[in-house]
Amino acid sequence: MKIATCLQHVAFEGPGVFRQALEIRGYSVRSTLVPSEELPQDPGDFLLIMGGPMSVNDSDPWIAEELQFLQATIAKGIPILGICFGSQLLAKALGGSVAPGPSVEIGMVSVSVTHEGQVDPVFSQGPSTLQVFQWHGEGISLPPGIPSLVTSADFPVQAFRARERCYGLLFHLEMEEAGMQALCRECPEDAQKSGMPSETIQAQAIPHLPFLHQLADRLIGHLVS
Repeated sequence: MKIATCLQHVAFEGPGVFRQALEIRGYSVRSTLVPSEELPQDPGDFLLIMGGPMSVNDSDPWIAEELQFLQATIAKGIPILGICFGSQLLAKALGGSVAPGPSVEIGMVSVSVTHEGQVDPVFSQGPSTLQVFQWHGEGISLPPGIPSLVTSADFPVQAFRARERCYGLLFHLEMEEAGMQALCRECPEDAQKSGMPSETIQAQAIPHLPFLHQLADRLIGHLVS
């Protein structure tokens, strides 16, 4: 059986529906809580990098270690998917940068597929405007040669592809109801910045979850094809 390594940064931001999408394609998902556990010796056959409330610019030693791990994994050529903080780590490992944005994006946010995204194997298959679940305040600047596939009003890079099977998404396709509840419970200050009660954030998002999960499955299907 193939191994998918999932790097978590907090216990309440796990792989969500990505786990099922990988398992039905013959992968065993193994999670590591990076800040308190050692990074695996080998990333296996697939690397999934999840979110977290920290910044890639923080001085914690484990962040520098994970960036080195990502650079080594990128060189291996295996499929890689970074989500939110994970996409920011991936962008920095590729030579990009991360900085606070002009706003916070919490809950459902409208994003648009760019010209490059319209010819992408994943994002070309759906609508040109999407409603996606967000939970971040920092944005990504990509190095030359890596295009933004999806954009929003305040964050020009919402998704990117570094090669055929290396993607970073600032938004969350994997989120389930329990995951949203955990975010609202564990990160109440962030929820307050949205100007909406936690119950409203969740209520607005729930109708969109089936579409987001379909896109998550399509993405995983492309990455492992």
